[in-house]
Amino acid sequence: MDIEPLPGMKINGHEMDHRFLETLRVIGETFSQRKAARILGVTPQVLNRRVLRAESLLGVKLVKSSGAGSELTPEGMEILRTYLRQLKILSGSGRLMVAAGYVSSNLAEVLIDRSGVEASLFSCCDDDIFQLAERSMLDIIFLDDPLQAYQRDLDFVPVAYDHLVLVGGDAATMRELDGSSFVGVEGSVQRLAWEVLSDAGISFEVVREVRSPYHAHRIVSNDRKLMTFLSASQFSGPEILKNETRHVISAVVCRESEGVEKFMEFIMGDGQEAVLEAGFEPLH
Repeated sequence: MDIEPLPGMKINGHEMDHRFLETLRVIGETFSQRKAARILGVTPQVLNRRVLRAESLLGVKLVKSSGAGSELTPEGMEILRTYLRQLKILSGSGRLMVAAGYVSSNLAEVLIDRSGVEASLFSCCDDDIFQLAERSMLDIIFLDDPLQAYQRDLDFVPVAYDHLVLVGGDAATMRELDGSSFVGVEGSVQRLAWEVLSDAGISFEVVREVRSPYHAHRIVSNDRKLMTFLSASQFSGPEILKNETRHVISAVVCRESEGVEKFMEFIMGDGQEAVLEAGFEPLH
């Protein structure tokens, strides 16, 4: 089934459907309202009414006509450029668009390299990933914390395991952490460590929160009074909460395509060797 999505747009509070946007596109290509009408399968009068109605609603001139033909005004070109960008996003470029959490982006990078797929990779926190996904820009997302997928009721695929290590301290037991001060990473799987310590009756305080685990690592490296828990795949330290903080690194498919299907097949098969290479624990 050949499905071609054609988006509408809201401009200055007014809904503009794909028929008007396609009218601008074809006029911009042909420099002729008469030719544009023929291509779109409407009469020149219908096409002209579309343009005039939009100009009246928006209060600007969109098409300029002369004896040499018709061309889009700067305002018309601005609308057309935005429309063409949306078409490109919806149709896909052949290059996979992948976003991953700060930790799982290291895994995604190795998987992309070993699979040979053409892909662009964006690294950000899990919350920002969903902001990108809502704009229909992504094919696949990798999440550091599986809770993000659970909370949004998403179908996710486990691709690897990870756990947390203590960074900035050398405690051998949880009891040695009593009274400690920590640096937290917002919206991260650190929540597992805090839950375990709280349940064990350990007194501790998260004195500062940052967005990136690498920022947290820099802070504790420069302040010997502070500690943090970070992913074992990327950092080293005592594994006093290894079993309690073992968690899944997951992938969520945002947009189905042949390229996405092949990439996911690689991840679940031969790609598990790359999982180990990236410092994570394979599924099997």
